[in-house]
This record gives sequence, C-alpha cells and structure tokens, in this order.
Amino acid sequence: MRHVDFSPLYRSTVGFDRLFNMLDSFGQLDGGQTYPPYNIERTAEDAYRISMAVAGFSEDEISVEAHRNVLTIRGEKNEEQDQENAEVLYRGIAARTFERRFQLADHVEVKGAQLKDGLLHIELVRNVPEEMKPRRIPIARTKANAKQIEANAA
Repeated sequence: MRHVDFSPLYRSTVGFDRLFNMLDSFGQLDGGQTYPPYNIERTAEDAYRISMAVAGFSEDEISVEAHRNVLTIRGEKNEEQDQENAEVLYRGIAARTFERRFQLADHVEVKGAQLKDGLLHIELVRNVPEEMKPRRIPIARTKANAKQIEANAA
C-alpha cells in the first residue's frame, strides 16, 4: 500500500491532526492480528456493541479502558496452579495475552461491559452535546402597523 503524505494539508487546516494520524495508521499493517475475534454491531441509531470472544478468561483477567477516543481491551491469563500435575497433550483453546484497540468517534462513550457465555459485550453510545445538535431558529414577524406609525411620526 502506498504511503500518503499529509504534510501539505497541515499548512491549511487546523485541528485535524487526529484525523490525519488515524488515516496514516490505517496504512500500517497490524501484523495479521486476529485474536481474539470480535464483532461490531449497530444496535440503534446512536448505539453500538462490540462483542469479543474471550472464552476461558474471567472478569478479573480482562480490563476495558477508554481514554481520549481510544478503547483498549486487554486480557492477561493467570497461570493455573491447580493443574500443575496435568500434562497437556493438545492445546486448542487459546489462553494467550491480548490487547485490542478501537478508535472511537467524537462523543462516543462506553456505557458498560458484560462478560456472558465467553463473550465480552461492550455497549457504546453516541451522546452529542445539545449545543452541537442542529437547532431551528424561529423567525420573528414584524407588525406592519408599527412601521406605519414610525413613518407618520417623522
């Protein structure tokens, strides 16, 4: 993939640094990271859900952190001390450490997270502040009689 140089745009734009950095990072390979698998769903007009398959992890082995429009999900498996004597003949269930990052749009907030049946569900909602929503400005009518009186008085 070709690298795009955004430096000419920096001269004529203000406040789009995060957008340019995000576009630039899309061109970089993520190393083929596919673990753990996840879905991103739209559950309502301003609501989303990320569902991640984290079978074998408990609530205290997973951390979910939102900071500056980046959602980071980490999983670190604790060593199992109770099966020290067991010899594993085949390991098909992945229990490795992982970290996934998601870029969140402006005003998207994490509503909550729930671990159920081996799936971590993270609920997201877009809360646009009232001052940023479009609003209708009423147009006041002027009275025709008031203008006539002013015109006659002069």
